[in-house]
Amino acid sequence: MSGTAAQEAILRGVMDQWKTAVDAHEPEKAAALFTEDAVFQGLHPYSVGRPGVAAYYESQPIGLTAEYRVLETRSLADDVLLGYLDVDFGFTDRPALHVTLGVVLKRVADRWYVSHYQVTKLD
Repeated sequence: MSGTAAQEAILRGVMDQWKTAVDAHEPEKAAALFTEDAVFQGLHPYSVGRPGVAAYYESQPIGLTAEYRVLETRSLADDVLLGYLDVDFGFTDRPALHVTLGVVLKRVADRWYVSHYQVTKLD
């Protein structure tokens, strides 16, 4: 893996909160991890901003879980970090869905937020 331990710690700090919100079906908590103008691309048409993120996660089935593995991190600027992850979304009624996820994190004041989220299904 490329990147530094510090970069991975930042990424995991945000993505662990995201996983907790997804697993608990708390769309507003998930959306709060994104910037106000975040570009969000799940497996549905993209949206911009927290309301679209919240609506996306609200539409997900109860029992959905997310397990991720960090593949790469890169610092793009002092307050901007790229993360690339493997994610398995688990369901209660069907096999897990394996995707790759690219995120761009941005530091605003003293917190890191997701400013870009892009899921790709490679199968």
